[in-house]
This record gives sequence, C-alpha cells and structure tokens, in this order.
Amino acid sequence: MKKRMLGNTGMEVSVIGFGGIPIQRVNQEEATKIVLECRDRGINFIDTARGYTVSEEYIGNALKKAGRENFYIATKAMGYDYESMKNFIEESLKTMQLDYIDLYQVHNVSKMEQLDTVLSENGALKALVEAKEKGLIKHIGITGHIREILLKAIENDEFETVQFPFNPVESQGTELFTKALEKGMGTIAMKPIAGGAFGKGKLSLKYIMNSNLITVAIPGMDSVSQVAENAAIGIDGEPLTQEEMEEIKKEVESLGNDFCRRCGYCKPCPEGIDIPNVFVYEGYAIRYNLPEYGKLKYDGMPVKADACVRCRKCERKCPYNLHIVDKLKHAVETFKNLE
Repeated sequence: MKKRMLGNTGMEVSVIGFGGIPIQRVNQEEATKIVLECRDRGINFIDTARGYTVSEEYIGNALKKAGRENFYIATKAMGYDYESMKNFIEESLKTMQLDYIDLYQVHNVSKMEQLDTVLSENGALKALVEAKEKGLIKHIGITGHIREILLKAIENDEFETVQFPFNPVESQGTELFTKALEKGMGTIAMKPIAGGAFGKGKLSLKYIMNSNLITVAIPGMDSVSQVAENAAIGIDGEPLTQEEMEEIKKEVESLGNDFCRRCGYCKPCPEGIDIPNVFVYEGYAIRYNLPEYGKLKYDGMPVKADACVRCRKCERKCPYNLHIVDKLKHAVETFKNLE
C-alpha cells in the first residue's frame, strides 16, 4: 500500500483509508473482520464520527484484535462550542476505549456562524487545543461540504487537516485542497465515489490518487471484499490510461447536472429547509443502503423537505441548474416510503 505524509502531522498514512459510515449496517463480528482486513491489506487510516451511531464502538472493539498500533484513528463531532466539543472528545475516547485519538475533526461546519463559534473564545477549537496539550488527541482537523467556509477555516493555523468531497464529478474542492497543501495541511477526500453515485468506483479512486491533491481517500466499506478491492487501488499506483480517462468522462457525462454537489449556493431557503442535507440524508437511505440512519438524520431536521412552497429561489441560485424543487419532492416520497 502506498503511503503519504498527512501534511505536517508526521503521520504516514495509506493513500486508501477506511470510511466508517457503512459499518453501521453490519454486526460487531463482521466489523472486526473488516478492520482486520484493512490491517492485512495495508490500510492504516480509519475515519469515523460521533454521529455514526455504533461505528466508533465497533471500531474500538475491533482494534483489540487488529492492534491499536497498526492504525491512525480519526473521528469527528458536530460540537461547535467549547463544552460540546470537550464532551464529545471524552465520549469518543470512552466509546473507542482509547488513551488518545490521532486526529479529531470539527465535523460538517456548514454555516459561517458555526465557524465563528468554533473559532471564538469559548469555541470548539479551544477544547481541541486543550485536548491536544493534554495528549488526548494528537492533531486537529476540520470537515465540511461548503468550500467557502473551509477556505476561511484553513486560514487558522491550528487546523492541520481538511476533509471535503472529491471525486471525478465533484471537483469544486480543487482550490481548497491546493491552498491546504500549500500550507502544509493534510487533505482527506470524503465521498470518493460520490456517495455511491459514481458507478465506476475503482476508477474514481484511481482518479483521486492521480490528482496530486489528496493525501488519503476514505471510501466507506462494509465488507471484506470491498476492502480488498479498494486497497488494490492504493497498491497499483499506476497513472490513468487514456481508455480509463474516457471511461471516467463518460460516467461524468452520464450523471449530468442532476447531482447535488452540496456547494450551498441554494441557501438560505426562505422556508428554512437545509436543502443540501436533505439530499445527503436521502443519499444515505438510497445509495449507502442505510435507510434507518438516513431517516434518523432526516427526522432530526427542524424543517423537512415538505415545507417547500415551490418558490424556486434555490433553483435560480444553483450553479448546476438542478431541478431542486422536484428533487425535494422526490426526497419527501423517499422518506415517506420508509415510514
């Protein structure tokens, strides 16, 4: 497995990491087998989150057999103020039964006000810095889906890594990753197969490996066979052939513009709908085959997709000309069918 330095952290991580969302749909025994396969295939970077229900628990238990020393463990939490983040760090350590976590990230900063809170005197960053000083965490990162917010965030030197969507159909993170690399930050590609929308997963990972923008890509995996297939891309290390580039081009064209990139330009919705997250949660239910988790996240939204009054202000702001109103209607039906 090829390895790269994760920015200036000193961590030499495998170019293919393990994304911890999908193991929510397997049991502990299978999760342990998956983590063991990661170890045997040379994958040494695991990413999970407080919000991924049993993921942290499964990973922590699996490490007892797979060996904590064989992995760099990254997790994250949507705690933006000091107390929330402090509590989340303690919960992660307890749940995963670890003395320290290699990388703790502020998870899914989607509003500039949230970033302001994170960076404030009593913000999450203060809690992360304190935890780092105590040795509870080793490094600090940030994740999100809105480029402009993360571009602002990485101006703060405390952040050592940045995690953002990147794949052949989602290249809006190019400027962000370029600037992060110039600062010596590690770059982590979430949604490397576009949440399952990109049909040629191996080619998508190979594309990312050849982009010179990404330190580690973290495809979600819920089977031993998926680990073997994805790990092989990290071993290959060959440049894309002309034929492969043509395949990628055709796949991108087939997806067309009917695909939410979560750029956030559609916001704010006059009715208060968090439009990008509606599609993210629907994706969990449909593409990730996590209907219960997707519905749980959707049900927790203060304003649901059925609040849409079809004003179409979002559509006029969408740079990809998506039929957002129709897609929201589709989401309403998706979650109604899950009841």
